Amino acid sequence: MQPASPVSGDAGAEAEAVLPRRGTQLLLRRRSVPAASDSPLAPGSREGGERRSTFREEVSHAAAETYLVTRLAFILLRYLGVGYRWMSQLLALIIYAILLMPGFIRVGYYYFFSRQVLRSVVYGDQPRNRLDLYIPRDHSKPSPVVAFVTGGAWIIGYKAWGALLGRRLAERGIIVACIDYRNFPQGTISDMVSDASDGISFVCDTVGAYGGDPNQIYIMGQSAGAHIAACALLEQAAKESRGEQISWSVAQIKAYFGLSGGYNIQNLVDHFHERGLYRSIFLSIMEGEKSLPRFSPEIVAKKSSPQTIALLPQIVLLHGTEDYSIPFSASETFAGILKNAGAKAKLQLYEGKTHTDVFLQDPLRGGRDKLVEDVISVIRSDDPGAREKDALAPIPDRLVSEWQIKLARRISPF
Repeated sequence: MQPASPVSGDAGAEAEAVLPRRGTQLLLRRRSVPAASDSPLAPGSREGGERRSTFREEVSHAAAETYLVTRLAFILLRYLGVGYRWMSQLLALIIYAILLMPGFIRVGYYYFFSRQVLRSVVYGDQPRNRLDLYIPRDHSKPSPVVAFVTGGAWIIGYKAWGALLGRRLAERGIIVACIDYRNFPQGTISDMVSDASDGISFVCDTVGAYGGDPNQIYIMGQSAGAHIAACALLEQAAKESRGEQISWSVAQIKAYFGLSGGYNIQNLVDHFHERGLYRSIFLSIMEGEKSLPRFSPEIVAKKSSPQTIALLPQIVLLHGTEDYSIPFSASETFAGILKNAGAKAKLQLYEGKTHTDVFLQDPLRGGRDKLVEDVISVIRSDDPGAREKDALAPIPDRLVSEWQIKLARRISPF
């Protein structure tokens, strides 16, 4: 099967670029960046100023975003066709979402109406080149920044999927930039990696305008997003080691967090096929079988020069031991390859946790979240004062009843 066009007709029209395709990326970024004094969420801005938009505008924006995602989903379904496995997976997903809906509604309200969320900041001229920023309330000093690439099996990724993580980290004084990117069939893997790289570049260039610390930038990805972000990081390191022109430097990144990712795509084709992401579709996403090694970070790391590996930041791989969507051995093997190559790599396994436990179910339970605590421990490792302040941070409320979470876990298609 041939890869689909990067911007298919209807999908491209629905997710059209909000900026004209003229000028350089640098000019695009400059148009999108507020001056530090003008940014409603920059250090020193007023906490109690007027709302940036009316209730009607917020509802209109929410409706437009919902329409876009829904239309793209139907375009995808037309592409995939109607099959028993896909329909059963879709039904399980609907029931799963209904069970967790009380939590999703509260997170959704925060996403659309909180003054700490700056939605749909344009970072490039391609469809869906937008990101959401989650800004801490405390602007007394520059904040660390996490550039987050969401998951979604390369076909249903969306920036709002990171709202819960964005909220939790922002409550602890960390800015989160959730990067959206073209999904299949809007684009194929090279488009996704390019979009993620452009989003990271935008964060590196503009973070100061939003109260971020340009010396404390971290990359994080979940599931397919972990794979895409790892591809972008290794590609950038390779270019930098060869002296090629780059839009952002790996030296600007303090660490990479990969949550529940797959890093040897060549070895996962059969696994994904058995779980419903059929071989023909997956190979279209990955631009054919010959491209699998190029987009397998594990294989790329094995073949990389010592100069490329030396440029990599600390790599932290996190994975649940009962993850059936992507087995934890994917992170285990990648960590070993990186260590053997001379990279700084750390593996953190969560005993008994599934693909969605660490990222969704556990945070919805409220209380101290193991994933958030592990990420923060790395970010705050050189800041004893911030660690003491973190210990006094309010404990998040429970968002969903325990029986609903347990039942959703059993029904989850992931």
